Amino acid sequence: MSISEIPLSADNQNFAITIAGTAYRMRLVWRDSFWCLDLLNSDQTPVALSLPLVAGSNLLGQYAYLNLGFSLFVNSDIAGQENPTKTDLGFYSHLYIVTE
Repeated sequence: MSISEIPLSADNQNFAITIAGTAYRMRLVWRDSFWCLDLLNSDQTPVALSLPLVAGSNLLGQYAYLNLGFSLFVNSDIAGQENPTKTDLGFYSHLYIVTE
């Protein structure tokens, strides 16, 4: 098992990423009160859409049947704060990939 952080900033963003040998695109958008993640194949075909970045569970848990070979988790450096705020994503709140 390997754990690595996806480097993010507190801005809406769209980028290519390779996870477990497969190319994906990630889109992160601030939705007035929470960050939302879209995971797409490299050709923009949706894999998982509108995943809220919330701490405490695998963001891809409901997609286990896809056998992606990885999980996504959110964590915060600030005690008592679970979810990323509009301005701390990538600074105090982090998105991690856990590969099998």
